[in-house]
Order: sequence, then structure tokens, then C-alpha cells
Amino acid sequence: MADVTGINQTQATSSTNQKNAGTAKSTLGKEDFLKLLVAQLKNQDPLNPMESVEFTAQLAQFSSLEQLLSISNELKNQSLSIMTLAHTQAVGMIGKSVTVNGGNTIVVDGKPVTINYELASEAKEVSVTISDSTGRVVKTINVGNQLAGVNSVTWEPGEGTKGTYTYQVMAKDADGKNVTTSTMTSGLVEGVKFKDNQIYVVINGKEYLFDNVLSVSA
Repeated sequence: MADVTGINQTQATSSTNQKNAGTAKSTLGKEDFLKLLVAQLKNQDPLNPMESVEFTAQLAQFSSLEQLLSISNELKNQSLSIMTLAHTQAVGMIGKSVTVNGGNTIVVDGKPVTINYELASEAKEVSVTISDSTGRVVKTINVGNQLAGVNSVTWEPGEGTKGTYTYQVMAKDADGKNVTTSTMTSGLVEGVKFKDNQIYVVINGKEYLFDNVLSVSA
């Protein structure tokens, strides 16, 4: 195989100049790899050509590079399709009732309200305290034994009671130790926002990640 040191030196000099100009490439692309391979073939010694094994290995490298680029482009296309589908699904939730992880607000219009929450383990005693927009406690619901997982209680606020309320959940196990609780927010989806490559649904005037939606109903 011919000595291609001159080619390498020329490329190194060119690369150095490009770096000094702030325009150097950090990686070789498919076309760059092919150009180097062609240049190597052109400059080989006819009396001592490149060995077939070495040439086959370089072709295999080129094939692998092309396949990786193809896979990368396919993944990008799939990611774009998934994001587009997610956007469509999120917009389709506008006007529907949803429950999401996080938050602790409920909107009351005089009708019975279902309050959802999650218990990390089984609880012997559970109490749900409901407060109005001023922080005044309006109702405390005491519940008996409940299993770990998602649970709920129903609050009947009474006709004429309207507004946005908050709730807190306290739970204790059979030994009197506190049980970890997680609250949820339910309400109509008022809008959808897209920011920082994330999708948010707006419920009761607050934003929640689309990924945190647990259930949707008409």
C-alpha cells in the first residue's frame, strides 16, 4: 500500500487552520469518510495495491457508519411522530375532566366532589381536611382503614357552594406512624401549553405535566 503520509499531513494542516478559524468539524460524516477512502485508492501504489482484507474492512466500516446514520435519522423521525401524536392527544383533552398527579385543588359547584389521593402503605386512619380560598377549614372527613394505592372520598359541599378549594390528607398506620400520602388534582382541562419541549395541561388555572395525567373522562 502506498504511503499516504502526505495526505495525512495535508489534512492535519487543513484541520489546524480550520480550528484556528473556529470552523473545525468535531466528527467525520459519511461523505468525509467516503472522500478519504477514494483518496486512499487514488494514491495507492499500483505495484503494491491495498490488500483485499484491509479494503473489505474499510468498506465494512463505511457500511456500518451508513447504517448508524440511517438508524439515527429513523429515531429522529419516530421521536417527531410521537411528539406530534402527544400534542394532538393533549389538545383533544381540552374541555374534558381529568385527574393528574400533584396539586391538591378541587373546583366545587354545589355537586358532590370526588377527592383522589394515594397511600404509600395501608392506613388504619385517614383524614381529609378541606379548606376554602382563604385557608379556612370547611370540612374534615375521617375515613377508616384503607389499603395502599389510589383511594378516594366523596365530599358533598351543599347546594350553592362554589369556588376553588384545597385539601390535605393525613394517614396513620396501625402503630400510629404517619403514612406517606400523595395528592391529586381533578378538573376540566382549560388549555394546553407547549414549552421547554414539554406538554402541560391547564387545570384550575395551574399547569401540570401531560405525563402526569392519570385518567380522562368526558
